[in-house]
Formats: sequence, structure tokens, C-alpha cells
Amino acid sequence: MEKRAINPGTWQDQFDFSQAIEIEGVSRTVLVSGQLSVDADGNSLHPGDMVAQFHAALDNLEIVLGHAGLKLSDLVRLNYYTTDVPAFLEAVPVVGERLKAAGCKPTTTLLGVVRLAQPDWMIELEAMAVA
Repeated sequence: MEKRAINPGTWQDQFDFSQAIEIEGVSRTVLVSGQLSVDADGNSLHPGDMVAQFHAALDNLEIVLGHAGLKLSDLVRLNYYTTDVPAFLEAVPVVGERLKAAGCKPTTTLLGVVRLAQPDWMIELEAMAVA
């Protein structure tokens, strides 16, 4: 078995984690750390706007997947962590269209949490993709 860290940027280095880890063997599996509404330097984007944060987190998920040669349709697991379940549920019809258009229909878990690592973050996406 071979493992390869996939980090399109460097901001994660200060927290000692990888954006994703690719594992090759019989099949290829990519495990993706929680993706947030942040820019390439890790600065928060869209405070207080669930729809915009959800889209930004998906953008970052697509960037990481792209660096692994994968796309949203390769996701088999997508976990949602949110500090505001009602706002998340209101955003799902809007953002869900993007996932649907990408052919993305993974297994999922939604968890309401008291807060994420930074107080202005409202949503975090954790994923697993295979190819």
C-alpha cells in the first residue's frame, strides 16, 4: 500500500495535517480533511452567510479532489459539520443542485456542533473519494 499527502496550499502546515491522503492498493481511496470557507492562505470567507460558506467549502473540496485527479462525482462519503442546522437545511436546496449537477450522490452524515475551530466558520465538509 502507498500513501501520498495532497496539499494544494501551505496554510495547513501550521496545524500539522494534510488536506487529503491518497491510498493506493487494489483501488484508490482519497480521504479529505474538513474543508472550510477559507482562501488559499486560510483566511475566513463569508462570515454569517451559510450559502456562501457552503459554496466556498465545496470549492475547496473540488480543488483538493482536482489535485488528486478526482472530482465531486468520485465522492463516496461526505460528512457535514455545522454550527447552524436550520441555516444548513435552508442552504441544501441551493447548494444541493451543484452536487446533483456534478453527479455526486455520496453517503453523508450531518452533525450539528457547538462551534468549529474558528468562531465565524459555520460549515465544514469531510470527504472520501474513490477511483
